[in-house]
Amino acid sequence: MPQHVPFSLPASLPRGVQHPPALPPQPRRIVFLAHRDLGNPAAGGSELLVDRLADGLTRLGHQVTLLCGGPASCRDYRVVSAGGAYGHYLRARSAFARQVGETDLLVEVCDGVPYLAPLWHRGPTLCLVNHVHTDIWRMRFGGGPLAPAARVGRRLEHWALTGAQARGLLVAVSPSTARALRALGVERDRIRVVHNGVAEPGPHTGRSPEPLFVAVGRLVEYKRIDLLLRLWERVRPVTGGRLLIVGDGPERGRLEELAGPAVRFTGRVGEAEKHRLLCAAWLLLHPSAVEGWGLVVTEAAARGTPAVAFDVPGLRDSVADGETGLLARGESSFAAAWCALALSEHRRELMGKAARDRAARYRWHRTVRQFRAVAAEAVRGWAS
Repeated sequence: MPQHVPFSLPASLPRGVQHPPALPPQPRRIVFLAHRDLGNPAAGGSELLVDRLADGLTRLGHQVTLLCGGPASCRDYRVVSAGGAYGHYLRARSAFARQVGETDLLVEVCDGVPYLAPLWHRGPTLCLVNHVHTDIWRMRFGGGPLAPAARVGRRLEHWALTGAQARGLLVAVSPSTARALRALGVERDRIRVVHNGVAEPGPHTGRSPEPLFVAVGRLVEYKRIDLLLRLWERVRPVTGGRLLIVGDGPERGRLEELAGPAVRFTGRVGEAEKHRLLCAAWLLLHPSAVEGWGLVVTEAAARGTPAVAFDVPGLRDSVADGETGLLARGESSFAAAWCALALSEHRRELMGKAARDRAARYRWHRTVRQFRAVAAEAVRGWAS
C-alpha cells in the first residue's frame, strides 16, 4: 500500500477513492491537451485550472506545454495551437507529433469531447476531469432534431472515460466528479481527487451599503441564469437592491431580453474588477445545474461572501450548506434562501467568516503539489 501525502477531503469522498500518494520521481516534460487557452474569450474555470497547474509546475522546474484549440497566448509556459475551436480535436494527434514531440506525461483535459489520447499516444497519460457532461449534452441539444447529437456526445464521452482511459489514472476536481466517474463504471482505485485552489484575495475593498447580488460565470445554458432572472422578480420586492450578471457567452443576448428592473450585465471583467465586485456583493448566486467544483464559490468565499446555490454536483462540495452558504433543492427554496440571507446581516457575516476560513484551506500551491504527486504516480504506473 503506497504512502499518501496529508490531504484533507470531505467525509463524503466515495469509499476507495485514494488520496494523492507520496512523491516519486517527477516527470520532467508535461503536456496538457485542452480545448482552450486561458486567453480565449470563451475561457472559464477549466482553463483557469489548467493555467494554474501549468504555471505552478513550470515554477517547480518542469517543462510544460499546453496544446489547445483556438488562439495561443504568450505565457511563462509554452502554448501551441492545434487549429480551430473544434477542428483541433481531429488535428491534435498530428499537431502533437509535429509541434511537441517527446514528453514524459500527456495530460488530457476531458471536458465533454474527448481527444482519445491513450489510443494514439505511446506513453503515460493522465485524464483531468472537471465534470461529466451527461445532463449537459441534453440541455445543450434538447429533445428536437439535435437530440441524436446529444446521444452521440454522451456515449462518446462515457466510452472515452471508461474505455479509452482504462489503463491510466483520472483526476477529479471534487468528490461529486469522482462519484460521477464511479457511476459510469470507472474503478475506484484509478480516481484521484485534487481540488481547485484560489489565489490570495488581497485587501478587502468594502461591502456595498445597498443590497448587491452577483452571479459570475460563462453565459451558457447549464448555468441557468434565465432561472435566476425569473427568481429575481420574486426576490426584488422583498430585498430591493441590484443584481449583477458578470460574464459573457452565447446566451447573453437572450438573457438581456429576459432581464427585468435593477439587473445589469457587465460582460467579462478583469481580475481586479472581479475582486472588487466579490468584495462588494452581499451574496454570490450560483444557479448552475452542475459544476465540477464551482471555482467562483471559493473565490467569493475568500472575500467573505457567502453563496446561495442549488444542491447539485460540485456545488454541494464547494458550499458547506448552512455554514458558508445555503444549498437549495428547488426554485422556491432558492428564492427563500436568497431572501433569508439578504434580510439577515448577522447571518451573512457569520457565514462570510466561515467561508473565508474554509477558503484558506484551498490555495493554488497546494493544488499544484497534489497534482504533481498524481502525475508522478501516473508515470510510475505506466513503467511498472
